[in-house]
Order: sequence, then C-alpha cells, then structure tokens
Amino acid sequence: VKLGERIDERTSSTAIRALYKTGFFEDVVIEREGNTLIVFVAERPAIASVTLEGNDDIPEDQLKENLKQIGLSEGKVLDRSLLDKVKVELKRQYLSLGKYNVTVKTKITPLERNRVAILIDIYEGKVAKIKQLNIVGNNAFPEETLLNEFNSGTEPMFSLFSDRDQYSKQKLQGDIETLRSYYMDRGYINFQVESTQVTITPDKSSVYITINVSEGEQYTVSDIKLAGNLRVPEEELRKLVKFEVGEYFSRRKVTASSNNISERLGDFGFAFSNVNPIPDIDKEKREVQITFFVDPGKRAYVRRVNIDGHAYTQDEVLRRELRQMESGWISTRQVKRTRTRLNRLGFFKEVNVETPSVPGSPDQVDVDYSVVENDTFGTLNFGIGYGEAQGLLLTAGVNQNNFLGTGNRFGLNVSASSAAKDINFTFTDPYYTLDGVSRTFRLFYREVDAGELDISDYLTDSYGAGITFGVPISEDDTIRYGFDYEHTRIYTSESSSTEIIQFCQENSTEDNCQFDAYKPRIGWTHDTRNRAVFPTSGSRIDITGVVAAPIGTDAINFYKTQYKQKQFFELSEKYTFLAKLDLAHGDSYGDTTFLPPFERYYAGGMRTVRGYKVSSLGPKDSDGDPIGGNTRVVGNLELIWKPPFAEKADSTRLSLFIDAGNVYGELEDVDFGELRYSTGIALNWLTPVGPLNFSLAKAINPKDDDETETFQFTMGTAF
Repeated sequence: VKLGERIDERTSSTAIRALYKTGFFEDVVIEREGNTLIVFVAERPAIASVTLEGNDDIPEDQLKENLKQIGLSEGKVLDRSLLDKVKVELKRQYLSLGKYNVTVKTKITPLERNRVAILIDIYEGKVAKIKQLNIVGNNAFPEETLLNEFNSGTEPMFSLFSDRDQYSKQKLQGDIETLRSYYMDRGYINFQVESTQVTITPDKSSVYITINVSEGEQYTVSDIKLAGNLRVPEEELRKLVKFEVGEYFSRRKVTASSNNISERLGDFGFAFSNVNPIPDIDKEKREVQITFFVDPGKRAYVRRVNIDGHAYTQDEVLRRELRQMESGWISTRQVKRTRTRLNRLGFFKEVNVETPSVPGSPDQVDVDYSVVENDTFGTLNFGIGYGEAQGLLLTAGVNQNNFLGTGNRFGLNVSASSAAKDINFTFTDPYYTLDGVSRTFRLFYREVDAGELDISDYLTDSYGAGITFGVPISEDDTIRYGFDYEHTRIYTSESSSTEIIQFCQENSTEDNCQFDAYKPRIGWTHDTRNRAVFPTSGSRIDITGVVAAPIGTDAINFYKTQYKQKQFFELSEKYTFLAKLDLAHGDSYGDTTFLPPFERYYAGGMRTVRGYKVSSLGPKDSDGDPIGGNTRVVGNLELIWKPPFAEKADSTRLSLFIDAGNVYGELEDVDFGELRYSTGIALNWLTPVGPLNFSLAKAINPKDDDETETFQFTMGTAF
C-alpha cells in the first residue's frame, strides 16, 4: 500500500496478513481517518529468560540447545504457538528415554519493557521397566544366548546398580543392531529383523517387547580377491585380511580387513583411499565370494604439522616427538605414532589429531595436533603425608616431570618420619643428545631405622650418587646402562637379630660395619602403552641387572636381577584389564657371605600384595621379624574402570584386583604353594593436591604368623 493508491478490502487483508507473517505482532488493526490510513499494531514481547526446572536425566545445556533450534531462546520474540511445539519436543526426548509419564508445563511471566520470562517445569516421572523381552524366529541360537548380548532386558538378579530393565528406545535400537551383527558375524548374510513390537501397559510403567527375526541360511567364504589399483604388493595386502576361505562369513572381519588395507595404504601417503568389499553371493551353494576393490586416490603430502594448546610446555619438547614430517607424504601410522608419543610424555590430559585438506590443493593436508595440559605441573611434598611403612611423614620437596616446560624431570625431596630420614635429588634430560639418548643424575643421603619399619632391627646410614643413560634402539625399546656408588654403614644393638650381627662380623673388615658398593647396571625397556597415565592398551617390560663389583677393601659383592611386566587389555571404552608380573632375584658372590640386609626383597602392601602389612611377607629372623629374601615373586590381576561418580573425569579409576606373591630365602626355596593371595577393590585418584591411592583388601590364605591389613592408603601433595 503506497501513497496515492486506492485501498479496498482485499488490499487491506493482504497487508494485515503480511504484517502477521513477520511474527513480530500479536494484533494488527487497519482503520481509516478521512483519507489517512492508520495501522495499529501490538508487538509481541521479547523473551528475557528461559528457565528449566525438574530436568535431571537431560542436561540443561542440551535442552536449551534443542529449544533454540525450534526458535525458543533468550532475545527472540515470543510466539505463543511455539510453547506447544516445546512441549511436544521435550516429551519426544523423554519418551526416547523410556519415560512415558513425563509432563511439561509452561508459565509466562510479564516483565517491564514488553519482555517476558518463560518457566518450563518438567516432571520426568519414572522409566518404564521391561517386564518381558522375546525373540521370535530364532532357530540357530537359543534365545538366552542372544539376550545375553543385549544391554536391555528384564530385571537382573542384582538390580541395585543396574539399569538393564529400564526401557530406552535408543538402547533397544542398539541391541537390535547388536543382534544383527551377531548373526552377520556367524555367516547369516541374509539375516533380517522383520519387526519389533513394543507394548506399553495402560499405567505406562511396564513394557513388553517382541523382536521377530528371519535368520536365513548360513554362508561360507568361497574366495577372496583384491581388485583395483592396489599400489602395494598384493601378497602384503592379503596378509591384512582377517579371514580365510572356508570360514563362515563375518561382517566384522570383512570390515576389519577393509580398515587394515586402508590403513596400510595410508602408510604410503594414500590417506583418502577407499576399500570397498563387494560380496558375490551364490544362493544355491550358500557361498559368498568377497572382492576388495581398492581405490587409493591421490597420494597426499603434508604441508605443515601444527601443535596447539601447550601454554606451558615448550614447542621444541613436543616437536622432537614428531614422527610425521613436513613435506613428506602422509603416513597414518606415523601420525598415530606421534600421538602415542605425545600421550606417553604424561604432560597432557588428552591429545587429539586432525588431518584437514589444504584448500585449493587436493594432494596436500595439514596435520593438526591439539593438546590439553594437565592441571598440575609437578608434585610438591610439603607438610604431612602418610606411607604404609613409615606411618606419619613430614615431607618437603618438589618434583616436576616437565621442569620449566623443557621436558626435563627434576626432583628434590626431603622427608622425615620415625623410621627414616631421606634427602634425594634426581635430574633427567630425556634428550641429552639429538638422537634421544637420556641422562639421569642421582644423589641421596638416607638414615633408616629398620625396626620402626617392623622388619629386622638395625639402623643404616647411607649416601651415594649415580648416573644412567638411556639409548633408544627402536620406537618401543630402550637400553639403559649406568653406574652407582653407595656407602652404607650398619648400626646394631642388643635387640638386633643374630643374622644382622653375623653379616657384620663376616663381611666387615672393621668394627664399624660399613660397606662400599660400586654398581654398574644395565637394563632393557619395551614400552608400547598408549599413554603414560592410566593407559588402556599396550605393555611395558623392564629387565634390569646390577652387580656390586669387588673394588676396594670395604666393597661388598652381590648381584640383583629383576623382570617386571605390565600388560593392558582394552576390553571396552569403559573397562581395562591389567596383568602385572614382578620377578626378582639376587645373591652374594666372592667373599661376601650373603645378600646384605638393606638389599633384600620384601613383599606386602600397596605396591605388591595388598591386604598384608607392608614388607611383612617372607623369611623371618631369629627374633621373628621380617628380614627379606633373595627372591621375590609377585603377580596382580586388575579390572579397571572409571567410577560412575566421575565418568567425565580422567583422573580417577576404580579396580577389582587379585594379588599373589611372596618372598623366599633362596632361589631353590621358591614354592608356589606358599604364595599369599588377596582380593579387593582399589581407588586411584589424581587430585589437584596430589595422588591418592586406597585399597580395601581381604587376605585369602594368611598363615598364623602373617600380619594382615584390610585398609591401606598412600597420599601426597601436588601444585
């Protein structure tokens, strides 16, 4: 409508509709005053705030984001019809969670300056329970076997911590896909879920589910072929196929084989390859021929490797871990290897990597690593702590695994307790040379009252120094060698055992019972863990050997060897299985009559066999106190997971464990029938104030003279 135009009923109706269509007005009225057209409008109010109440199962941020997508958010103009859409959308989300009794109410409160506050009150109700779940049409496998694969089901025997019987549409869809995979991985290539009936009782509290399936016939693999532009020798690619001719068809193995071939092509720069498995089905013979058609695409080259997120750690520290270099073709193996090496540094909560294409260059990519640094940069032992053996500890010191962001490890600690006084300094440069040879210096002074540790009664003063080099011989293997010097003096008393006094008399040339130990050492480390803190896969093996050489008049002669292994198995995203083994043996040689008391092995406590008092297992002296042994055997099995109260945090782990171990006087005394066992639950917590470790353990087979402890813990302080 413009000045000078004529207006009639049709034109005015069109104008009113156009104004309403803007969505800004609640009311529009057109009136005439002489030859003047007057338009009266009532603006809709603006939304000042949206408040949600009663939502427990769905986070508020998620709900508000969903409401924003349908047009309801702060700052928008209020369309009252949207509130009905809001109710429908919220109910839809809760119905997918199995909450059929959900109710949603909205309240609009007028505010000044034509604004409103919207309150959405949600009553979630209880989740509908699965009372019956049936599978119809299954002949090859029992229904019980199939239902055991489901996350959904009827109420389990121990339902206190289980949500298995809580109905959820998404969870049921996942179970149906699990059922399909179960059949497809066992040769039933034509398996189908024909229908799913979900029946809800009138009170909306119970659900009955029936899944109708058609199994089809079971097929075997008749032939495996590779076609296309392979770019890698066919024999090499065939080794990556995870199944053989004659096996039952398995969708999982076919997919894994495709991924293996694609990853292998990625090692040669073909990062965007496509490996498509094409089945050729022979229904009469019930056989299937699989052809992997390989399209490698263009070889991609790396333009730049970028690292972001490290405010504290120096860029050089991270770049020396790179295995994927710039200007070369991309290798998916080296990209992943770099990510693993960054994780193993222990400086970061998480390390992520992306390989975006370079705009305008189809054969170039960037490799972008993003890291999230830990909240703490070191450990400050200052104040009061607790150790299993020493009891109450007064400590002061600083330990940094990333000293001043250089990647060097530094530690200076002073501790005092009724059992020991200790001053210890260590410094490690992991890249002493450009080739990655590490160098570690150690200095220490220590006073120990073994009687206060509840082992054989004697005192020691010792000091020493050492240097160790680590030479990498492969990505996963390092040879370590070095030399230590230690001077130890033993003080005996009337309460000292016969064994301690005998050692001093037989091996000391003076009355003061002091000894020098010149100890060359060598070791090998094999480390394939995916990260240093709370790893979920891989292993670490350490083999070490040390010999106290016959140098000087006060020298003692002995040797010690140790084998330690930790093997991590990733069972799922939530669960990790850990197996540990610790085998150690030592003995004297030459003029030294037996292994010195301060070099013997002990077992019991948090680090060996939980449930038994620290250092309490093994041989006893003439006074009945633990005196250690020449040989130690310790094994641990643990099931590790994130606790439900901290699933989003990456600093806490719970574990169920079984420990076994003991200490023996001589190698020939080893008797596996004398192993002590324990079981229990443990908590490891990396807090902002330091690492805390707790365990509740039950000794399974203690003997009459064994000392047991149900609750054990250690703690420290961090900054």
